[in-house]
This record gives sequence, structure tokens and C-alpha cells, in this order.
Amino acid sequence: MPERTARNFDDVAAKVEPEARKLIAQYPDGNARSALLPILHAFQNVEGWVSPEAMECAATWVGVPRSVVESTASFYTLFHRRPVGKYMLQPCRNLSCILNGAGEIMTHFRDRLGIGHNQTTSDGLFSYEEAECLAACDRAPCMQVNLQFFYDLTKESVDTMIAAMRDGSFELPPLPQSMAPGPDWHVAQESGRKSPGAQSVSDPNDPGGFGDASGDAMIARLTARPQPIDARPTNERLVADGAALLAKPSSNGSGH
Repeated sequence: MPERTARNFDDVAAKVEPEARKLIAQYPDGNARSALLPILHAFQNVEGWVSPEAMECAATWVGVPRSVVESTASFYTLFHRRPVGKYMLQPCRNLSCILNGAGEIMTHFRDRLGIGHNQTTSDGLFSYEEAECLAACDRAPCMQVNLQFFYDLTKESVDTMIAAMRDGSFELPPLPQSMAPGPDWHVAQESGRKSPGAQSVSDPNDPGGFGDASGDAMIARLTARPQPIDARPTNERLVADGAALLAKPSSNGSGH
């Protein structure tokens, strides 16, 4: 693996600024903020992640507080706020993929890489995340590698893919790395309050991937208390008085 050169953010900013200025110029005066998302992508394309310095720089260029940039970067899951591996592997764990064997595929990934959801291998080559629906249900199970789609996954195709990434022959280039990634890149949300469904769950902000028990805990809580919210009186079914409406026999005697 080639050596990583020392990081100099001034060089990074110098690479991104010409593109950022072109992006800002596409919008009328006073609307530079509209260029924020592509500017953050430009930083990530150069460094492989969106660093605190990048957010500060973007804030200055578009004329908004840094807090605005941070809230934007934290909202979109495609932005990495910590260094990640050279190959970001994201198998889909949603319904169509699960029905077509994604559970076995994800288990195979975990076994082959020796890491789990939201983790990075010790050599910095792979980061792994079990993603929500990637909208390619007709080719399930599917995944993204560095945001490029791969379809109809099998254990054999996974093995071929990993081997090619390791020997440098994979069809996609690796992501840049300005800093060595740690064991994970997940930035936990800090909040003192939790929604009703998330109470009694150890870490609702990180469901932990396929097979995690957090969902079971939430379902158990909702089952114990079918109406977990206090709502004003309403005729809307299944909001405040839905259980009574469903239990009441219909006029035709069918119960439906």
C-alpha cells in the first residue's frame, strides 16, 4: 500500500477553491449557500472525508455560520465526518435484498473482513456499513462500493471483489485518504431526550446492523403500550382511539 503523505489543509483548500468559486457563481448574489452540498462533496473527493477544517472553509466561502455547515453535513449520510477506508462497502439490508439472501451476504462480508457495521479494517483498506434501501430492488441483493452500484451479489462475487481490492486490480479507484482512519467513523448523536419508541434502547442512534436487538426492544415497548403518545381527542383512526375503533364490531356484523 502506498505511503500516505503528510496532510496540509492549505493544499486541500487550494485544490477545492476553484471548483467552489465556479459553483457559487452559478447562483444569484446572496444565494451562495445553495452551493454548499457540492462544495462538501468536492472536499470529500479530495480527502475522502469532510473534515472540521473543510466545514469551516465552506462556511466562510458561502457566508454562513459553521453550525449551519455542520448540521448539513451531519444530516446527509453520504458525507463522512471522519476518515474512512479506501473502499466503502455498503450492502443493502432492506426488504427486497433480505428476501433475496442479503443476510447471508452481510454475514459473509463480516466474516471475510473481520469487522462489523460502521467499522474499518485495521489496515485502513475497507470501511463497512449495512445501508438502508438503495433503490435497486430488481437486482437484489445489491450494494454500493464508493457509491457505485453492484448487483446480484453472491458469496463468490463478494470474494472476487474483496480479492481485487486487496491486490489493486478492482475496477473502481480507491478513495483518497488524507488521514489514517480509526476503527470506526460513526459520529454519535448527542441528545438527552429520546422519542417514546427509543426509550429503554441502549443506542437508538446506531441500530448496529442486521440482527441487532434494538428493533426488538422498540417493538416490545410499543406492544406493552399500544398508544405510546398522548394525543388530543380526534376521530383519526389509529391515533388516539384506534384500538377502540378496531375492537368495535361493524354494522354489517363482519367485524371489518
